[in-house]
Amino acid sequence: MPTSRVAFTGPVSPGLTLFPLRRGPGDPCFRVVDGVIWRASLMPTGPVTARISSTRNVAECEAWGAGADEFLDGLPDYLGADDDASGFAPTEPTIAEAHRRVPHLRLGRTGRVLEALIPAIIEQRVSGKDAFRAWRLLVTKYGAPAPGPAPSGMRVPPTAEVWRRIPSWEFHRANVDPGRARTIVGCAQRADALERCRSEAGLRSLPGVGEWTAAETMQRAFGDADAVSVGDYHLSNMVGMTLLGHRIDDAAMLELLEPMRPHRQRVVRLLEASGLARNPRFGARQAIPNLKAL
Repeated sequence: MPTSRVAFTGPVSPGLTLFPLRRGPGDPCFRVVDGVIWRASLMPTGPVTARISSTRNVAECEAWGAGADEFLDGLPDYLGADDDASGFAPTEPTIAEAHRRVPHLRLGRTGRVLEALIPAIIEQRVSGKDAFRAWRLLVTKYGAPAPGPAPSGMRVPPTAEVWRRIPSWEFHRANVDPGRARTIVGCAQRADALERCRSEAGLRSLPGVGEWTAAETMQRAFGDADAVSVGDYHLSNMVGMTLLGHRIDDAAMLELLEPMRPHRQRVVRLLEASGLARNPRFGARQAIPNLKAL
């Protein structure tokens, strides 16, 4: 059983860093048990189950499966050990207070593009609850059992080949409309090239992948501290309510965050992680039909 330890110069919080990877409370690839994080992933060398815990400024990880060694080699990146926040010294009072409350927030990067991209596609234009259910159903049925002593029900995400071969009616049963299903299959067909992609522009060149989806992917796969999820139903209102006391649109949000470059997404995460964010997220991004009833 390979293991690894990563020491930090200050407090470490894997929960804060890895929280964006969890796709809802029932995510079969992400579980928290007694304060310990379990993560199932698919590395180029094979599947892996990782058990991540921490004490003060040290994170420890045990891993099982063919991809265990590769996962542990990338553990510092996963936990944001090389997250560069140099030059980030906010003067806006609310942002400065958020930074003071959670100075140990780190932005991690998984390096797994397809694993970040497909759930982001599923989340396009629908409520979180609906998207999380679809992800749970598809991964539970088409993913592989997580290796090692993983909590019951944990699964490794499907391979690109499996995503390509999921029948259209299975997407329908999961309430994933044909447009999103086509985008998922198209991206899976380009999986090898996608894993070499390192830019938001490259992701947006894919049919069905827009600014929001590309940003969500860049945040998780590469820890992009400046990739703002423009087009999110809630985000601009949250930023406006928190910093100005009223709702704003995307254009106003980008103008407001412009002085924070290249840390605009870091600001968003700080506001959310600090508990200072206002305008609780509720409702769908867009009302959608119940495809199962059609």
